[in-house]
Amino acid sequence: MLTKSQIDSKKLNPDSPFFKNALAPTRDETTLLFLLDNLGKLPTGFNGELFVPLLTHANPKIRMLAAKNVGKLKNEKFLTKLSQFAADESNTFARREAISAIGRMRSEKAIPILIRYLTDQDPKVILQSVRALLYFKEKPEIQTALDSLREHPNELIREHLASETKNKKSRRYNRRKDPHHPTSPDALKNVIAHADVQEVLKLIPDESIHLTFTSPPYYNARDYTIYQSYEAYLDFLTAIFKETHRITKDGRFFVLNTSPVIVPRISRAHSSKRYAIPYDMHPRLTDIGWEFIDDIVWTKPDHAAKNRNGGFFQHRKPLGYKANSVTESVMVYRKKTDKLIDWNIRQYDDETVEASKVIEDYEKTNLWHINPATDKVHPAVFPPELAARVVRFYSFKGDLIFDPFGGSGTVGYVALTHERYFLLCEKEIEYVERTKQMLDAHLFADTKPRSLSLTELESELAERNQNL
Repeated sequence: MLTKSQIDSKKLNPDSPFFKNALAPTRDETTLLFLLDNLGKLPTGFNGELFVPLLTHANPKIRMLAAKNVGKLKNEKFLTKLSQFAADESNTFARREAISAIGRMRSEKAIPILIRYLTDQDPKVILQSVRALLYFKEKPEIQTALDSLREHPNELIREHLASETKNKKSRRYNRRKDPHHPTSPDALKNVIAHADVQEVLKLIPDESIHLTFTSPPYYNARDYTIYQSYEAYLDFLTAIFKETHRITKDGRFFVLNTSPVIVPRISRAHSSKRYAIPYDMHPRLTDIGWEFIDDIVWTKPDHAAKNRNGGFFQHRKPLGYKANSVTESVMVYRKKTDKLIDWNIRQYDDETVEASKVIEDYEKTNLWHINPATDKVHPAVFPPELAARVVRFYSFKGDLIFDPFGGSGTVGYVALTHERYFLLCEKEIEYVERTKQMLDAHLFADTKPRSLSLTELESELAERNQNL
């Protein structure tokens, strides 16, 4: 069996007959796939004609890798063959690779071919063509061709064009550090805002928050959450999370813990109603400007679920089955930006990044097995372990963590435990007192959590603005 080191060694001698034999179409597919996938950078003078017979191989992955390696050569003499290959090829991945290979040539002769593929049925083929044509974007015919795609039905094509055609000044800015990114207003640090979250949000300056993690009140499932209608409930959350988007720093995260909820039936003559909160909220969040990143499933032990299938256990009749719900959705979003996550990381000094690393073992899948929590005051709390994972995975030490529905203060406790700051909003005085009691009990000696009314918070923020 070939090794990568053997391949690298043989590449040093372009006159060696090794590759002529190794890349013969009659070789077994396993060897061909390994060789094509591990050729790496090809040396000057490599015989690209060896790849041409493989463009008609029966295995589509071999055809794709052959086209990819032809592209590495950036040789115009293969332009016609790659163009014909793309026209005849049925495998979508191989076609995309052929267009990518044509684009790598940076040849003006390729422009008519690439423009032709802007009307392809496969959006990813179009994207490959767009990427290649942007190299020639100063040419009027290229501008015209790309402008025709600005209203394309595919969202990735629209977003790619919008991002890639920004002016050079903007791109240079995106490479620079933002000294304000790691910081947040001192007036908001370790604060429990005893007020309506809608009023509190109006006071918070733009881009003050690094991470939001919250579990909103459930729709009419508890005595403390009564809404006129489900639509009104969704509208309420949408308004809160729209403002949360405004106060979140560029490219930072918003994590929402929800689950479908059952509103009990009025009488035995009626059915209970089940509302799919996480799924109904998702399109609203993306409309606001939150980009979906991950769906994590919080799984509880079987005994934690309320039994819903007692009747089915007895009669076993089809249509009567109801699953016991042991999961909740932990949906991860990022404030949409043209900056990569690496940009966010680079805003911090090396010491902070090193200190914030997740060194201990961690859950590698999106299925998190965590026992639920209970509280003697608040009827619906999430466990500290759930909040701890979110805080450690999506923030740095010294960041400001926001929970618009503070409840009994779990997010505040976890933030302090992991050397972050918190900002909580809670209008119910008994939950504010419970939060203060919990934080005092754990004796965070280096911090002084404060409970502020809306007027007090407004005054502190106004003082901050005067000092800027």
